[in-house]
Parts: sequence; structure tokens; C-alpha cells
Amino acid sequence: MRKAREADEAKIAISEPDDHAAGIAGVAVALKRSLQEMGPRRSMRTLLKVNQAEGFDCMSCAWPEPDPGHRHAAEFCEQGAKAVAEEATTARATPEFFARHSIADLDRHDEHWLGQQGRITHPMIKKPGATHYEPIEWDAAFQLIADQLNTLANPNEAIFYTSGRTSNEAAFCYQLFVRAYGTNNLPDCSNMCHESTSVALGETIGVGKASVTLTDVHSAQLLILAGQNPGTCHPRMLTALESAKRRGAKIIAVNPLREAGLINVRNPQTPRGLVGKGTDLADLHLSIKINGDLALFQAWGALLLEWDALDHDFISRHTQGFENWQAHVSAIDWDVVEATTGLSREQITEGAQLLRESDRTVFCWAMGLTQHHNAVATISEIVNLALAQGNIGKPGAGLLPVRGHSNVQGDRTMGIWETPASRFLDRLQAEFDFEPPRESGYDTVNAIRALRDGRAKIFIGVGGNFVQAAPDTEVTAAALRQAQLTVHVSTKINRSHLTCGTTALILPTLGRTEIDVQASGPQFVSVEDSTCSVHASRGPLAPASPHLRSEVAIVTGVAEATLGDRYGIDWAAMRDDYRHIRRHIARVVPGCESYEVNVSRPGGFVLPHPPRDSRTFPTKSGFAEFTVSTIAALQVPPGHLILQTLRSHDQFNTTIYGFSDRYRGIEGGRRVVFVNPRDIEELGFHDGEIVNLITHWQGDDHVRRAEAFRIVSYQTPRGSAAAYYPETNPLVPLDSTAVGSNTPTSKSVIIRLERPGTRQSIHPGVPQTLEKTPTTVP
Repeated sequence: MRKAREADEAKIAISEPDDHAAGIAGVAVALKRSLQEMGPRRSMRTLLKVNQAEGFDCMSCAWPEPDPGHRHAAEFCEQGAKAVAEEATTARATPEFFARHSIADLDRHDEHWLGQQGRITHPMIKKPGATHYEPIEWDAAFQLIADQLNTLANPNEAIFYTSGRTSNEAAFCYQLFVRAYGTNNLPDCSNMCHESTSVALGETIGVGKASVTLTDVHSAQLLILAGQNPGTCHPRMLTALESAKRRGAKIIAVNPLREAGLINVRNPQTPRGLVGKGTDLADLHLSIKINGDLALFQAWGALLLEWDALDHDFISRHTQGFENWQAHVSAIDWDVVEATTGLSREQITEGAQLLRESDRTVFCWAMGLTQHHNAVATISEIVNLALAQGNIGKPGAGLLPVRGHSNVQGDRTMGIWETPASRFLDRLQAEFDFEPPRESGYDTVNAIRALRDGRAKIFIGVGGNFVQAAPDTEVTAAALRQAQLTVHVSTKINRSHLTCGTTALILPTLGRTEIDVQASGPQFVSVEDSTCSVHASRGPLAPASPHLRSEVAIVTGVAEATLGDRYGIDWAAMRDDYRHIRRHIARVVPGCESYEVNVSRPGGFVLPHPPRDSRTFPTKSGFAEFTVSTIAALQVPPGHLILQTLRSHDQFNTTIYGFSDRYRGIEGGRRVVFVNPRDIEELGFHDGEIVNLITHWQGDDHVRRAEAFRIVSYQTPRGSAAAYYPETNPLVPLDSTAVGSNTPTSKSVIIRLERPGTRQSIHPGVPQTLEKTPTTVP
């Protein structure tokens, strides 16, 4: 057990949640953190460049920026300031630091402590049998990777992971290298978050991305926020919601927890936010039971049909499958709907009435919808509602999956995908004169299985903290330890560096905040946000160490060492001048013609999106598709709860900034589990008691445990619980995934609470599959 965990649960302070999102307190916290990590001059130099046309793209989310002429001087939020401070810190993890600390010693510390040790300054290697990392020269590191890759019997024995912070230029080079090497094993963090979105939208409208712009959000009459918490996960979205509210928009929040960012915003860049009460956001908050969203959306569809609140012209011109959907939702069982959602018919009808009254509706969603067994069906049901009222391809309306990682969408656009489209591979072949592999590679879950089973032997990750981000932590860690080589391209120490293969490398890279100078001079990179807008990013700071290399330089260095002059690809030219990469992107990636010119403009450019731009749908049929899905609910045995994993306000993905979740009233710790007070009582526990969280997946005999969590009484729906990840990722079974997308079901884990020191038997009927008839926890 790690130092900080059991430490200090007694020190956790519980108070009333703060219902004011993104207010003065947040600004004060962010600036204090920045000054501590960077100092005053460095803080001013970086923060005033965040999300500016001539600055760098914030790494903390993928929310779009306003047009350059409408940006504030301080175009960042509390979370963005924390992310910048985390990367631009003056603390350093030098070779001397690694000499003082063995891998075992580092592994005893928590994620927060590891991050506080600062930027890694040199390439490091853990040799076979060694207890410590030690320095290695770049060329030696590249050659070691090349030698190991070139001795594999099959290219498919190597896995090449990518996180969403990677730039478009680095992502393009990475996928090119991997396919020239001979595999499509390109899992990425999207497999664990919005893959369900990509599948659902790809099948129904033909494009797996948002069909709106930021202007559409501002001008919507109704915004539906489902399964997302903007106050913590993408606070800059609150400014857009505030703007929409000022124009008269209504907002429906569909979320199990009453999150602060769904209730009120105090924008510190406006007089009302500084001295007033702020702006109330949600006109209606539906505290839905976990995984009840599909039933809610079908009930809304049934009411719209009953009221004939439909766009018949759009349906007849642009869609198919309407009659089947109409017959299905018209026959819904309201008893099933109410039991599955935990909402009354009156509450559901109130939301449907807002839909009926709106001519322009934007549907927004995030992980609360995508990480369930039936996630693809749930998102497809959102599409059904949008199609039924013609809310695609017109101003102020559309579909908005809100991405949490700053360039996860751009990585996919650039070809980071284990199942690439044939058209993309055809253009890659024409550009570089080689036949790329056509068979599908491993996604994240299948990559872990392959490592676990010995079918994969090398893991290379560009960015991210794979072992903490992935499900089933113990299984994932054991799988990585079986590898003959693990390589991580990183800025700071994380748990994945301590979960080593036989040989392990840490390759330190430039961050977004840093100046990138190559042989031809200063470079910029590009990224894509949640609304398909692509723009440039330039860091203002000197690199944390002269020994750092850019992601592009690292990827092309590995490619040169591994492939030599195979296929005549000029890796050195791309490394020396990123314009060469962008010329290739212009000829390979659809929608990126004239890429260099367009991305260099202030604010960049927007990629084409046929459903948004012309109400044309590049599906197999050429029409937008209505789909039919069965309402289903998790079967929960007596004495059990459904757990959703979520972020604290003091973290970004697996990066832990601190121990303050003031919006939920938690200070000084993270190992808490939020439970409805009536459930606490009926399960025989009390508020503040320390418990273990236990789950059992029917597909294996392994009992999964997460120990020493403090019960916090909280207004969650009956039968629902919530706790922070990555601490609860050990509870998410590797084989429990969404149908169609293979995304881990991190938002619907059946658990029970256990007092420490006891070993109650697992309920023999704990399933984690979906059935047609819902049940409730008594």
C-alpha cells in the first residue's frame, strides 16, 4: 500500500459542497498554484499565452476557443492554469534524483507526489534486473528500440499507444512509422473515453465528430448536458453556457450528481461574476440513476411522437429507419422507464416539453454516457432525437461530444486508429509508395490482453500514464511487466514508468509550453478541438532541459533507427522542418488540403463535416440512420450498488494536482465513496466509516478490491455510488466493455461495501451484464 493512501484518510475534511462554479475562489487557487510552481514572471509569461492565436493550446481539455478577435487576455480557466503550472514547473527530476530513488521506492509514493518531483531532464533506462533508472544517450536509446523491434517475429507483437496530448504533426509521423513498420496496433486514449461516440456517430450520421461550432452553442435555444461535469472537466465551457443563457437558452442537466458546474457560474471576467450572484445554468436538473439515459431518451422520443413535435420534411429528405424507431419508442413501458431512470413521468415530461418548445437544440455529452455496456445504443438514441426534430445541419443545433483531452480528436484525424478507413490507407500508400497493413490492430483493451497473454512483447507509449488510465489496474500492470521492452515518451514521472518491462526507457519530451527549435529554426505544431477546428500551438518557454527532444524528433528518431531508408521516407526532413509533415498531411488526410496555409491563419480553420455543412450523410446508405435499441438496466443484487468513477476537481485525467474537491466538499484526501444516505443506513454502515470496495466480474473468479475508502453521505440516486479514478480503476474488469466500441465500463461497476478485516462472501448472483428488466437496490 502506498504512503499517501491509508495515510491520511482520517485527515479528510468533509464540508458542504460549493455550488458556485468557476468563480473567484477558482481564480485564486489557480494563481496560487501557478506562483508556487512557476514564480511570478514565468506565470505571467505562460498564462497570457494560453489559448491565444499566437500562443499555445491548453492541454487540459479540448473545448474550442472563440474567434481571435473575441478572446480575453486571460483565456484560461482554473484547470488550465493548474495544467500549465504542472508542466511549466521549475522542479526537476534529474539523473541524480533517479540515482537516489529505486523504482521500488518511487512506487511506494502516490501519483501526486510523483508529479511534484518535476520535469524529467534526461533519457533514462532501466536495464534487465536493475533496481534503478540510469541515464542513456538518445542515439543509444533509439538503437535499443530499433534492435528490439527488428528482432520480433511479427510486427503485430509490438503495441504503439498514444495519448491525446500528442500534436497532429507527431501523431501523423507516429502512425506513418507504425504502418511502415507493418502493424495497425495503434491504440489510444480515445478507446477508453469517446470510442462509443465515434462508433455511434459513424454508424448513424457518417462522421464520428461534433456537428456544431462554438457559435451554435452560443445561439442554441436548448442545450442538453448529459453525463458530463463541465465545472471540473472543461470549465471554459461554462463561459459558452453563460453566453447562451444570456441569449435566452434553456439548459437541461442529466446527471446522477448535482454537480456545481451544472448549477451556477460566476465568470471572473465579467462584472456580474466578480460582484454579482453569477449566472444560474440548469433550468431542469434530472438526477438520473446510473445508466438510465437510454430509457430517458426513448421516453422523450415517445412524447415527441405523441405530440407530433417532429420535423417531417427533414425526416423524409435525409433519414431512413424512422418507421421502425417510431414503432419501437411508441410502445415503451413507462414502468420500466421510471424504474430504470429513477425519475417520475412528470420529470421526464418536463424535459420533453423543453425539447418540444425548442427550434434549435444542442445535445452535449461526455464520459457519463460513453462508458457503459450499452453506450453505443445510448448515444445512437441521442441521434434519434436530433434527427426527429431536424437538429443537425442548421444554426444553433447539433451533436456535441465534449472531448476531455486536448488533441485526442486530432490524433484520430491524423490516423491514430487501430481500424483505419481504407480511403486513408489508400492515400497513405499513394503518398509514400508502400502498402500499409490492412487488418485491424489492437485497441486498448485488446492490447492489454495481448500483453497479458504473451502475444505482444513491446509497448511504446507517446504520452499518457497507461497503467493508471487503463481498466483493471492489477491485470494491466502485470501485463506490462511481462513485456520485454516498455518505452514511455513523457514530461514527468508517472506510475507507468514504475511498471516496467524487462527493459524500460523513459524518453523526456518538450511540453506544450516550450519553444521547439529544430534545424530549420523555430517550429509550431497543430491540434484539433472538439468542434473540428484546427489551429497552431507555439510554446513561449525555454525547454526544461537541453537534453529534451520534441515528440516529432523522438518519433522520427525511432523510425530512422528502426526502418533505415525503407520506402525512402525522409524522416530527417520532417524532423528538421515540420512544414514537410504538413505537406504530407495535406495530401493524405481528407479535409486538410492547403494545410500549411490554413493552419497558419490566426484561429486556424474548421475541417469539413458533411452533416453540419450540407445535411449530407456519408453513411453506407447515404442517409442519416434511425436506430432501434432495447431499454436495458444492470441487474443489481441486494446489498450492492452501481459505482461510477469520476474526477476530483483537483485532477486532470490521471494527473493529481492536489487534494481539494471543494465543489463536492472534500478536502485533504481522495479515497472517498459518495453514497445516498438512505443506502448507507439500509446497508448497515454509517457516514464517515472506512470500507473496502469489492466487485466480482462473472467472466472470471477474481475478486477485485479497492481498499480504505471513507463513506461520504451525498445526494446521489438510490442504488448509485461514485468515487475517484484512478484509485477505483482496479475495480473495472478488463472484459466488461461496451458493445460495439470495446470501451471499458468505468461508469457502471457493481460493488458492495465491506468493513476492513472481514471477508464476506461474494453474492453468487452478481452479474455485470445488461438485462431487459430493470431492478432497484432495496
